[in-house]
Amino acid sequence: MAKNSGRVPTKILKRAKHIKLFLMDVDGTLTDGSVCLISNMVSGELSEMKTFDAHDGAGLTLAHIMGMKTGLITGRNSAATAQRAKEMKMDFVSQGRAKKLEAYEECQRLSDASDAETAYLGDDLPDIPLLQRAGLAIATSNAVLEVKKAAHFVTRAGGGHGAAREVVELILRAQGRWGEAVPKALA
Repeated sequence: MAKNSGRVPTKILKRAKHIKLFLMDVDGTLTDGSVCLISNMVSGELSEMKTFDAHDGAGLTLAHIMGMKTGLITGRNSAATAQRAKEMKMDFVSQGRAKKLEAYEECQRLSDASDAETAYLGDDLPDIPLLQRAGLAIATSNAVLEVKKAAHFVTRAGGGHGAAREVVELILRAQGRWGEAVPKALA
């Protein structure tokens, strides 16, 4: 595991150079891990609320513009997650997957990406099997210790606070495409 002190180690840049598929968990990576359940006072029905970071959204949209495939693999089912993925033009949305490895392999098949060409961002124990396979395994700064140990790299940002954006920038910089990407960013 390499902690991100602002300067990315050469061995991490070498891994990032080959990435064409960026997959991630949702709760604790694209969100801060909070799950807010709201009860309707009249009907008693529950709704779920999630908070997503605008910088992550901008970064993932930019990844799409630059031709990088992106996707979510999560154990929960959430309309909010599906909507946010659609807004960011993500290629893959796998929800309700308690065991994530099958979804990981499916995303790879559909995008013709090998393990060496796949980055995975996670924060908790169910992410470890995917981190062990990914060519670039990344943990959020707020990930549990076991995930940080399984990762090649730990972000400076926490989940829900720009960690995914940080990864997109790392990959595009390693590929020498960041300068090309910046003017293509959309509001």
